[in-house]
This record gives sequence, structure tokens and C-alpha cells, in this order.
Amino acid sequence: MRDAITNLIKNYDVTGRYLDRNAIDELKSYFESGTGRLAAAGVINANAASIVKQAGRQLFDDQPELIRPGGNAYTTRRYAACLRDMDYYLRYASYALVAGDTHVLDERVLQGLRETYNSLGVPIGPTVMGIQIMKGIVKEQVAAAGIQDTGFVDQPFDHMTRELSEQDI
Repeated sequence: MRDAITNLIKNYDVTGRYLDRNAIDELKSYFESGTGRLAAAGVINANAASIVKQAGRQLFDDQPELIRPGGNAYTTRRYAACLRDMDYYLRYASYALVAGDTHVLDERVLQGLRETYNSLGVPIGPTVMGIQIMKGIVKEQVAAAGIQDTGFVDQPFDHMTRELSEQDI
């Protein structure tokens, strides 16, 4: 798994350049946001089950057809699979927060996900909505934990949303 530092160094190494002012500034930003990123991951870890439960409840309140007969979350098995997937996205979002880089999402979550969902007939739209709902809940909880700037929380959730949305045309 790569992080912001190894990714930055790799990019400079591939082009045979020394770290310039932009690289130094990027590293400085990574280290300055480190405490907040770790605290956010701690909030997610401590509250993962309730975040997923709350996000699922909100998603199914907003999209009740998903849990009605014929919906993709109809039956206990499908409902549980939806919540399991939401937990999976949340866990990997926490890894990306700590790493300060979204490559782990590409490698471990997004590669093959669209194809799997399409083959199973799982709609991508509600998946994207669930990810964004979790982002909002996490941001609220991180802010409640005393972290002033929660902007970095957006990155992994928005990356998953963007990557899934671009492919669901």
C-alpha cells in the first residue's frame, strides 16, 4: 500500500528530479494534517458499526424502493450484504485517510467492483449515495471530536464516488 510520501517520491524518482518546493510543501501539508487524519481514523474505528447503521437507515429512508419486494436490498441476505459493503467502503476510506492517498482504494476496492456489481445487477447510484451519506456522518463525528478542519475527510469518499460514477454511464 502506498501513502502520500512514497507516491510523491516515486513520481519524482521516475522523472529523475530532486524534490522541489512543491514537493516539500506537499510533504509539509501531509505531516501537518497527520494528527487530524489519525484522529479521524480513530473516530471511524470507534464508531464504524453505528456509522454504517445510520447511513443504511438514511439511504433506505431516502430510497425505500431498495428494500421493497424486487429492490436490490430486499430480503435479509441482500440487506445485510449492502451494509457489509458499506462497512467495507468505510474501512478502506479510513486506510486512505491515514495514508493521505487514495491508491489503496483503487487497488483494493475499485478495481473490479463495477464489473462485479454490474454482473450481479447491483445499481451503482444507491452505492454512491451511501458512500456520500457516510462521508457526511464521518465529518460530523470528526468535527464533534474537536477537529476543526474536516476537509481532508472528503478525499477518500469523493474519490470512490467519482470513480464509481464515471463508470456508471
